[in-house]
Amino acid sequence: MKKAIIRISIFVLAVVFVSCSGTKKITEQEIANAAVNKPVEKIAEQKQMEFEYLFLEALKQKMFGNMQKAIQLLSSCLEIDPNSSAAMFELANIHAANNDFTSASLLLEKAISLNGDNKWYKQLLAQIYQQQRKFSEAADIYTQLLQDDPENMELLYTKAILLSNAQKFDEAIATYDLMEKKAGINEQLSVAKQQLYVTSGNIDGAFNEIEKLIEFDPEEAKYYGLLADLYLSTGDSVKALENYNKILVMDPQNGFVHFSLANYYISIGEIDKAYEETKIGFSSDNVDIQNKLQLYMMLISNREKSKITDEKEEELIQILLEKHPDEFLVYTVYAESLLKKQKLPEARIALLKALDIQPDDYMMWERVLFIDNDLQDWEALHKHSKETIGLFPNQPQGYLLNAVATIQLEKFEETITVTEEGIDFIIDNPQLEGQFLMLKGEAVYKLDRKPEAFKLFDKAISLDPENYIAMNNYAYYLSLDGGDLNKAERMSGKVVQRFPNNSTYLDTHAWVLFKKGEYKLAKFYMESAIKNGGDKNATLLEHYGDILFMSEKLDEAKEYWEKAKENGGNSEVLLRKIREQKYFEE
Repeated sequence: MKKAIIRISIFVLAVVFVSCSGTKKITEQEIANAAVNKPVEKIAEQKQMEFEYLFLEALKQKMFGNMQKAIQLLSSCLEIDPNSSAAMFELANIHAANNDFTSASLLLEKAISLNGDNKWYKQLLAQIYQQQRKFSEAADIYTQLLQDDPENMELLYTKAILLSNAQKFDEAIATYDLMEKKAGINEQLSVAKQQLYVTSGNIDGAFNEIEKLIEFDPEEAKYYGLLADLYLSTGDSVKALENYNKILVMDPQNGFVHFSLANYYISIGEIDKAYEETKIGFSSDNVDIQNKLQLYMMLISNREKSKITDEKEEELIQILLEKHPDEFLVYTVYAESLLKKQKLPEARIALLKALDIQPDDYMMWERVLFIDNDLQDWEALHKHSKETIGLFPNQPQGYLLNAVATIQLEKFEETITVTEEGIDFIIDNPQLEGQFLMLKGEAVYKLDRKPEAFKLFDKAISLDPENYIAMNNYAYYLSLDGGDLNKAERMSGKVVQRFPNNSTYLDTHAWVLFKKGEYKLAKFYMESAIKNGGDKNATLLEHYGDILFMSEKLDEAKEYWEKAKENGGNSEVLLRKIREQKYFEE
């Protein structure tokens, strides 16, 4: 009987601060006393040498990745010289890398107060402020940096973005204006300003920015697209359409405008026109696949608005497949669409095509293996899991699913080998380890090494007390072999309590009770198994006949043995039961 089975970018400087302002200074009084107090000078020199040694050793340990040791050494540096900005900076770097931004920012603030001319300290502090969402404080630091480098456009641009994030829109726009004054009219700056004007509710300012771009370069079609989009967002559909059409006249090959027109037609409720424009955009050679897929995802994620049907979705995907036959992302999107419709074989074909193009995507391989398992296509699962192991030998899931396939294909020696190989790659995952041991136990049991199999089942369940498949199968095997039936009953009872409507688990529990001679209770659970989908399962029907026979219901027993035969049961024992109208143990 078969049983169920903005990232922070840290400036790490390789600068060694040895004899600069970061080291301890000897006081004037000490100098004055030098002639009469030679030990003071000697002690200061010793401390200086000790500091330099510890500091260099800290940098070495940091380079080797020994961060805790580096922290200890730098802390010792600060005990010698509490005002070493260099030690503070290096320590702040380590804290920032460990996402301890509070400690890092406190150290850097102190370092800057001691050495305010060091731009690297300020830049790192600004980045940490960004991680803490202190955008205004970060912008203030860039203002300081610009005092020493006022022509640095990168600093100005970063400051403008920080001011935007701090919702200081007027100051951000003023910063962009300053950049424009230095560099001239620039599309990136104008678009950034336009978005800020829209966000702050200054629609006139937004229109002025786009019109300024058009005046600067009246032959650039995409500026009219920006203008059309802005009109559409303000509800002026007439002027929006006028500008979209202007793009079509200026640049007939512009595929992006069709996406804009699709959005326009959706906004005014003309869904059929929107879909036709979408198809034209998808067919365009001038629109890259990323933009097409972005629109596709937007359409299917909001079906209520886009009114996209399954048929239209399929048509769009087919256009993408035709225009981009070598793009693996198209096949993954197609596979997702098919999976949602429960078309597993077709989805598998699409995923395998994607893997032909991009074979190093582990998650895609795993998806194929799960589809093989769901389809109970054991030959395919065996083949694909072996390919997965070859490509990703450190991923235990490939070994596990290969073991599932080999069990089903009755390749039991191979199951033992692959489970022993795969279990070595498990790290801190007792549940997964339990699954490996369960599968190995299945194979060992089938090879008639029952005591060894039962030990493996015991260990699998101890690792994962909720491994219900292991408990069910173990209980069933104990019942077949006349083993510890009380233990079998406890396990199968726990499984049935968790899954009260699973016909396979109900059958196991009923069979354990049957073996214990508790026929009345066994009959109750087996009737429940039959009602919950077991009425076409030959094994369950035969078991029910056996229980009825032992309950002295001979005519009903024969009826269910006959039903078992009608549903595929053909064992010699079953045929003998029917022939002699008597129960025989297998």
